[in-house]
This record gives sequence, C-alpha cells and structure tokens, in this order.
Amino acid sequence: MQLQSVPVGSGSFGPPSWRERTVQSIRRAEHLVRQTGAGLSAACRRPLSAGFPQRLMQEASTDKIRAVKCAESRDSICSKKQTRARTAAVTKGSPAMFPPPGLRERCTAASSAMASRYMREVREVEAQLQRQAGRVTEEVTKLQGERGHLERALRGLRTDLAVNRRSREARSKRPAPVNTEKDGADSLLLWERKELTELKLDLEEVLGNTRTQLQALGESSRRLLACASERAQVLELLPRSGSAGLHGATDHMQTLPNSSFTPKCKQVLESSSLAVQQSQLLRQRIRQTLSSATSRQNAAHLSVNDSLLQKVAEADGVQQSLALTRAATRQAVSRKQREIKSIIYSRGRVQGPEYNSDTLTREKLNRPLVQVYQRHAAMRLPEAAHIAQGSAALTRCLTSCEGELAALQGACLQLLGDLHSQRAAAQVDQTILHMRRQQADRRDMSSFSSRGRAESKALTIGGATRE
Repeated sequence: MQLQSVPVGSGSFGPPSWRERTVQSIRRAEHLVRQTGAGLSAACRRPLSAGFPQRLMQEASTDKIRAVKCAESRDSICSKKQTRARTAAVTKGSPAMFPPPGLRERCTAASSAMASRYMREVREVEAQLQRQAGRVTEEVTKLQGERGHLERALRGLRTDLAVNRRSREARSKRPAPVNTEKDGADSLLLWERKELTELKLDLEEVLGNTRTQLQALGESSRRLLACASERAQVLELLPRSGSAGLHGATDHMQTLPNSSFTPKCKQVLESSSLAVQQSQLLRQRIRQTLSSATSRQNAAHLSVNDSLLQKVAEADGVQQSLALTRAATRQAVSRKQREIKSIIYSRGRVQGPEYNSDTLTREKLNRPLVQVYQRHAAMRLPEAAHIAQGSAALTRCLTSCEGELAALQGACLQLLGDLHSQRAAAQVDQTILHMRRQQADRRDMSSFSSRGRAESKALTIGGATRE
C-alpha cells in the first residue's frame, strides 16, 4: 500500500514556530514510513543465498541512500540547512535491514553443503594418497624379491670364490715334478677368481643401492600414510564404501595451505611417484645385472671345468704312454740281464777254472804237445794271447752291459715315478672337478647338466683306461 502525503491546511492556528515543528514532524513521519516500507518490500523481493549477510548489508545501505534522495526532493520547501540536518538524522536513525525468518536454516544448509563438498574433496585426496601408498607397498614387495635374488646370487658368488680358492690350494699340492710350472688350468683359475671378484663387487654395489631405495620407499610410504591419516580426520561422517573419485582427481584441485589438497600432500605424492619410478629403473637394472652376472659366472665355471677335464684327459694319455714305455724298458732290462749273464758265463769259460788242479791236461799251456812244439826257437803258439784278448773283450762287454742295465733300470724307475706323479696329478684334478661340480651354486644351469653328464662319462672312460 502506497503512502500518500496528507495536505496541511492553510489556516493559521497557533504560533508559526509550533506550525513549522508540526509540519516537520509530519514530514519526518511520512519519510520514515516510506523508508521502512521500501526496505521491507526490497527484502521480500530479493531471495537469500549462501552469501546473504554480506549482500544484505550492501542492499540496506543502497536503500538508505535512495530513500534519503527521495526525501530531499520532496522536502525542497525546507531550507538547505534543515534538509541536510534531516537527511543526516534520517540516515543515522533509519532502522537496519533484518534477515528473513529462514536465515538460520539457510545458513545451516549452506554450511553443511560447504562442509560436505570439502569432505568429498578430502576423501578424493585421501583415496589418492592411499592408492599411492598401495603402489609404493607393491613396489617394495617387488624390490624385496629382487633383493632376495641379489642375495642368493651373492651367496653363489661367495661359494664359487671359496671353491676357486680350494681348487687352487689343491692344485698347489700336486707332486713336485708336476706343479713346478703353472699350466693353463692354473691361469684359468686365476682368471675365474678375478671375474668372480668383479661380479661380487658389482652385485654388492647394486645391493647397497637396493637397500637405500627400500629405505626411501619405506619413508615415502610412512609419509603417505601419515598424510592420509591426517586427511582422514574429517572423514568420520562419510561412508568408507562411497565413491572416492577417479585416478588423478587431484589434478584439477588448487594447492593451498587451507584447502583439501595441501602443498604437503602434493609434495608427498610427487616424491613417492619419483621414488616408484626410480625403483622400477633399479629393478630393471638388477635383472640385467643378474642376467649378465649369471652368464659370466657360468662361463667362467665351465671354462675352468673344461680345462680341468682336458688336463685329466691329457694325464690319462701321458699315463698310457708312460706305462707302455715302462713296459718296453722293463723288457730291455730283462734282455740286458740275460745278455750279461751270457757274457759272464762266456768269460768264465774263457778264463777257465779258478784252481789249477781243476784244469784238464788238454787245456794246460804246458802240456807235452806244446812243450815239444816250442823246442825250436821262435816257435810260440797264440793260444794264450787269444785267451787273454777274449777275456779282456768279454770284460769290456760286461762292463758296458752293466752300465746299460743300470741306465735302463734308472729310466724304468724314472718312468715309474712319472707315472705315479701323473696319476696323482690326475687324481687331484679329478677330485677338484668333482668338488666344483658338487659344491658350486648352479641356479640356471640347464646347459651345464648335459655338459656335466659328458664330463662324468669322460672321467669314467679315463678311470677304466687307467685300470
């Protein structure tokens, strides 16, 4: 309902000052009524929103200014001084705009919506942190498996180094004629030790990097879980089985200290992603290192075994040659002994009996026939000279044969010693080969098993040949 101004009568009653005060009171009341009605109508027309208190104050001040301007236009009959005073009075004394009756419910709904939206965003961040923590835990499990492979490989290398040391010590205890000079097997054993030492150092370095990376992943997981626990403090009223958002839901969120996605959460997620990437690269390097180390280790092991097997085969061949030569030498010794016996017998027959009484009459140099023959001068029989020369020749032959017999016997003894040395050396190499095949740690030796059967067959053949 619009308020209409009531005209004031023009009759004179009372003093003029009283009339002026009465007119001023009427105008002031009309102005207040219009101002109050305009404020109420504006408040009823404008709906409230989540930011109602701020907009309400702005609209109230605007309505006040508009009402003051209207009052000034109607009250132009008054003096300029009175108009300014009235305007100031109206501005100061105008009632403030009051909110509607549903302000409490609307503020409660707006606060609940704000809190729910914040909680949902926090749940997305917390779910992202939990998923990243799960990925870190999975990466830790995979890296621990690779660390187990590294540790087993290192144990195998240490076993091979111990086997190599025992092999070199065993070969140094071979018989003296055999171990005076280093052969190809000794060189291969030294090369194997160098190769295994290098592989051991490489694997120890990678194992150290793996332990450091595991510590970094563990620290990253603890930080992720701590951050997720801190974010989950405002999620008690939300269902845990609800939608937690998609992967990468935090990409569109602003990073603010008082927001759902804080800079600390962003830093923890980025550092954990970097740690996971580094761990994946490290696992790839571990697999490559293990593959290369296994190949080199197996190659060195097989090279030394092949060399030892070759030495055993060579020793078998040498033993056969020594046995044949020794048999021929023993036959020569037997022949020489029979020859010496014949020479001794011949010399004894040439020299005759040891006592003169045992000499027959026909064999004596002073028998009657010889005495009659030697009655003429210069008539001498050569019998004595021939007997002396024959005896001397037989003596020289006997001495020579005895020297040859001694040489043959010495050669036979030398051959026998060499045969024993070669047999002992072959036995040492065979023992080393068996020890290496039994104690060496073989992880991926599918090809080595067939070669091991071939070595066993060769060793069996060599043992049967020696027997």
